[in-house]
Amino acid sequence: MIATIRIASSGKTDSKGQELLAEIKRTFKNNSITSIKTSKVYRLEGISQRDVKKLAEKALYEPIDQIISYRKPIYKANKTVEVAYKPGVMNPEVASITKAASDLGIKLLAADSSYEYAFFGKVNENLISEIINKLLVNKTVEHIVKTPPKTLVIGGEPQKTKIIPIRKLNDLKLMQLSKDKLFLNLEEMKIIRAYFQKINRDPTDCEIEILAQTWSEHCVHKTFNAKLTIDGKLKKPLFERIKSTAKNNKKIIISAFVDNSGVIDFYDGYAINGKVETHNSPSAIEPYGGAMTGSGGVFRDILGTGQGAKPIISTDIFCFANPDMDSINTPPGCLPPAYLLRRVVAGVRDYGNRVGIPTNNGSIHFHNDFRAKPTVAVGSYGVLPKKSATKKEPQIGDLIITMGGATGRDGIHGATFSSAEMSDKTMNISGSAVQIGNAIEEKRVIDAILIMENQNLISSITDCGAGGFSSAVGEMAKKTGAEIQLAKVPLKYPNLAPWEIFLSESQERMVIAISGKNLKNVEKICDLYNVPFAQIGKITNSNKLIINYKKEMVANLSMQFLHNGLPQRHMVGRSKSIKINEELPKKIKDYESIIKKIISHPNIASKEPIVRMYDHNVQGTTALYPFSGADLDAPNDGVAIKPMLSKPYGVITTHGLNPVLNNIDIYWGSIWALTEAVSNYVAIGGDLKDAALIDNFIWPFPDEESLADLDKSVDACVDFANLLKMPFVSGKDSLSSTYRYPDGKTLKIPPVLLISVFGKIPDVSKTISSDFKSTNSIVVLVGKSDLKNLGGTIYFDITGSKSAKIPQVDLKLLPKVLSTITASAKSGKILSIHDISEGGLISAISEMCFGGACGASIDLSQIDKKTRSEFILFSETPGTFLLEVKDEKATKSLFSKIPHKIIGKTQKEKTIKIKSGKKQIVSISVDKLKQVWQKPMKEIFHS
Repeated sequence: MIATIRIASSGKTDSKGQELLAEIKRTFKNNSITSIKTSKVYRLEGISQRDVKKLAEKALYEPIDQIISYRKPIYKANKTVEVAYKPGVMNPEVASITKAASDLGIKLLAADSSYEYAFFGKVNENLISEIINKLLVNKTVEHIVKTPPKTLVIGGEPQKTKIIPIRKLNDLKLMQLSKDKLFLNLEEMKIIRAYFQKINRDPTDCEIEILAQTWSEHCVHKTFNAKLTIDGKLKKPLFERIKSTAKNNKKIIISAFVDNSGVIDFYDGYAINGKVETHNSPSAIEPYGGAMTGSGGVFRDILGTGQGAKPIISTDIFCFANPDMDSINTPPGCLPPAYLLRRVVAGVRDYGNRVGIPTNNGSIHFHNDFRAKPTVAVGSYGVLPKKSATKKEPQIGDLIITMGGATGRDGIHGATFSSAEMSDKTMNISGSAVQIGNAIEEKRVIDAILIMENQNLISSITDCGAGGFSSAVGEMAKKTGAEIQLAKVPLKYPNLAPWEIFLSESQERMVIAISGKNLKNVEKICDLYNVPFAQIGKITNSNKLIINYKKEMVANLSMQFLHNGLPQRHMVGRSKSIKINEELPKKIKDYESIIKKIISHPNIASKEPIVRMYDHNVQGTTALYPFSGADLDAPNDGVAIKPMLSKPYGVITTHGLNPVLNNIDIYWGSIWALTEAVSNYVAIGGDLKDAALIDNFIWPFPDEESLADLDKSVDACVDFANLLKMPFVSGKDSLSSTYRYPDGKTLKIPPVLLISVFGKIPDVSKTISSDFKSTNSIVVLVGKSDLKNLGGTIYFDITGSKSAKIPQVDLKLLPKVLSTITASAKSGKILSIHDISEGGLISAISEMCFGGACGASIDLSQIDKKTRSEFILFSETPGTFLLEVKDEKATKSLFSKIPHKIIGKTQKEKTIKIKSGKKQIVSISVDKLKQVWQKPMKEIFHS
């Protein structure tokens, strides 16, 4: 018997209902629905009526501000819709309900929760159907509850292992086997066929799936490891080139490209580590769960580094189509960009906030070619003892332990699905690859692992991410061998096939290898932190991966073949020339109107409504916040945290990207992103000699043209890293951001090179924020601006102008400019610094005025007397900076050896006055400009 409880707010405010109502008005321009009320529905099975009331009153219901109903709906409405997760999809609340019942001594067979929406006003079925399909239900993971379930228990017998008769398949049938599931090419499938012909047997479904996962682009980076011929010239593999930069600063590197994250030196015997991951494919079809599990996965990358690191920072960088894009342009099978934006933000918010990791650095970028597949990058940084910072190999005889979440069907084929193109069928074919995260479970796992690391109980550790146990165990035991008993794996439900257990990507799981003598201590720690764990196997000296399910052997693969049998690809790239007929903008008659359009452009507009959803002060370590200034709403160029509260030491994180420029000139667009990332770093007081780089290449599927672009971007990364003597220590490539329309046409995203920088600073009090601190102080432009090339700038975008020439950095001068900015920041004579990037000089000066609650008077003729004023004002040259300096004497002493111009002063009057010589160009109210700047995201997230 199932008991049903409904709980709702007793007040007039129903935030969930109001949020949906606002979404309906935005999407359908409909005002016939006057209000929406929501109830939380709990279903409890195998529980007495007395215990139902006890559990509700003790754990589910708060009488101060809630009302409760047993059995009956709370609201009588024109239309009621109940939305629940599909059976088998992770519902994070269920584990908490089950634990609460256990703690109260209540026997509970099963539980579930859902939401009931009551619609009031004029409601018709067609509108409700539209609301359900476009806003309320993601059919990948949710469904409408039309009749109450008879049982919550997912039953059934375990599915049997199948034999795949691959030895007799011809090439056509090999590819039919691979299509939509394995995503391997013909050469790879033929090598697998030959392997099993050689050992004289056919593979099991488990073995085929293990090989597909291990050999997937997502896991083994086939493109980055391929032999290359680009425009007829043989070139070294991309990955080899990136790794070669480690020589640039060996002093700070502890671990690079050999662990779950890159590790560099910190202070007092500690190290810091960093990783940035992507979750583009899952987020495209289920943005909330995709973003959540992206954050959860990268936290586990940090946790699974060395013998365990504490995650201390969360970052998020997104690329979407414009939120106001006409719905007719949304490709078949894709979600509206405004919905994607809000749900991705909610996923990162809910996961980071609940785990208790500050989300304090990020950005959002818009371009309509992201309308099919967004870019969702999530990063994390951690701290760990240096003695525990190097990955250890497991020992023969070590026990293999899984800890954390139970294993279900969610996430299966995540690694292979993320390696493929997207189409209108992706949601239906790959729905099982998406999952919902349970942040509270992850928090418990993190706490338990850190105790084990502190007690030196772990021989080896890795996260259970893409590929599940297949990836985790396969990589951990690749030099030795392992034997696994799948019957010991804790399951969410019993009807999984053995291969599904081994390949599942269910979240919040870590795999550790421990000595048998440490088993009791590990068990005690897991019990203390309420972390489920199980011994599922052992490390062997067989050099084989042997998987058993009860008495049946379901896989027996050579580790040599599994990890070295994949053939190295030979890929050919050919550059395609981009023809852009130059169309320069007409001279401006109304500067104020243009400035307002630039400052309100979605790539410039304030992202504060999003950032405020994130808890960026949890752990109490943030020293330089995402926003600062008089009203705490002016953006800084990066963040600094103090991971050891009793010490002044800090960790700085910044990043840079500009996908629009990559569509025009991939090499210089990449240089722009690299320069932006390091400029942000030095602008807040960082020293690049104490920092390392992380790359993320989010790219269209690598056809010949996209591969040639990728090659140029990697060249830019290597050239730049060598120029500044900086190493790359971690990275990720996601090469599947191509959408194929039903008619066969393709839509590629603008290639995204995301560069992240992280490093140490000896004293966080020496960081510098962007807001003006005083009036009548000197405003200085430092660096060499490119005033001729404005292709891809925001100014050209809003005026419909075109040019094949994008802003370029003077690379010979750049190292000196950056080192001078670092030295000036340390001098104590600089009041504020802001780098110049998207939007140009006007964007930087505006944001500095917003922070200072003041104005500024600027003379453009001090920069250049011959160039058009608007080109000076809107140029987007990275590696140039605006600084607020106390006086002219300090300016001359600091910047005498590099290009610099004193261009004006700050002023008490809250206006930005811009002139060129004696000619007044514009005088614009700071307060009015700020309103325009803040409006776009407020409309999306506060309406």
